[in-house]
Amino acid sequence: MNDAVTGEPVVRLTDLARSFEQGGVRIDVLNGVNLTVAPGEIVALLGPSGSGKSTMLQAVGLLEGGFQGKIEIAGHDATQLDSAERTEVRKNHLGFVYQFHHLLPDFTALENVVLPQLLHDVSRPVAAARAEELLGKLGLSHRLDHRPSQLSGGEQQRVAVARALANKPQLVLADEPTGNLDEKTSERVLGEFLDLVRGQGSAALVATHNQALAARMDRVVVLHEGRIEAKP
Repeated sequence: MNDAVTGEPVVRLTDLARSFEQGGVRIDVLNGVNLTVAPGEIVALLGPSGSGKSTMLQAVGLLEGGFQGKIEIAGHDATQLDSAERTEVRKNHLGFVYQFHHLLPDFTALENVVLPQLLHDVSRPVAAARAEELLGKLGLSHRLDHRPSQLSGGEQQRVAVARALANKPQLVLADEPTGNLDEKTSERVLGEFLDLVRGQGSAALVATHNQALAARMDRVVVLHEGRIEAKP
């Protein structure tokens, strides 16, 4: 458990809802979700495939519209923001890790971690030093100049983790971040991810269907019938 979990929530969801129409039938994916995540807290969002975990992360990441309810990120009420303001909140407060790494194929591992920092007006030397530090902690010091196609799946996902943490976001959103890896690699990458997140004091909301991995986090909540429940 992270003893540094204090302060106002970095995320607060109030009565979050999302519905879809399919074949003339209304499907309620999220049905009044209420959740808070404190600064520095790592929360596992547990649920089977199709339970709405990805939809919920898209809401928290301000990546999609059509939601009802209230989403507050780092004190910003997203329901009151226009598109440009929501983009600024994502840029300044959030980091993302997906099941598929989504690295830029024409850039090296180092460059993939440098680029998001340049968007924050960090100088290239400082960004490169930060990228080398993160990739080194992830065991990739010898792979800095390799492009994604030259890296294994586990290595690619480590680069994606470094990229997400490069700007020290207040909140990291991870959607099945090791779901594409074998069990041994998955456990190692998740351990490295948790160590780095805790080390820099970020909060994280991690969607997974793996109960063993979820148990390594500070708190586990379950998405059930479109609502959040604490894990017994």
